Amino acid sequence: QAQFVESGGGLVQAGGSLRLSCAVSGLTFDMYVMRWHRQVPGKERELVATISRFGDNTNYADSVKGRFTIARDNAKKEVYLQMDKLTPEDTAVYYCNALLGRTEYWGQGTQVTVSS
Repeated sequence: QAQFVESGGGLVQAGGSLRLSCAVSGLTFDMYVMRWHRQVPGKERELVATISRFGDNTNYADSVKGRFTIARDNAKKEVYLQMDKLTPEDTAVYYCNALLGRTEYWGQGTQVTVSS
C-alpha cells in the first residue's frame, strides 16, 4: 500500500522560501509521474507542478512559474517542491500526488501559510 510522508510546510513571511518534501513507500517510485497540487478551502484543487518519471521534464502552473521548482530523487523515493518568493496567494494545503495511467495516490497534505 502506498504511503506518503510530506514535510516542510509551515509559516513564512512574504518573499520567503520553503522546501516541501514527500517521501513515498509502497510503490515502484520511478514508474510514477509525481505532482504537487494545492488547495484553498472553498476552492478546487490546483495542479502546481509536475515532474516526469526520471526528472527530465517538468511543468508548472503559470501562477508559480519562475518561483517554484519541482525535483525528485528516485533512489530516495522522494519528491520536492522548492518554493521561493512566496506570496500570501500561495497559502494553501499542498498535496503530493503519484500518477500512473489512471492510478494515482495522494499524500495527506501539508499546510503552507504565507503572511503579508
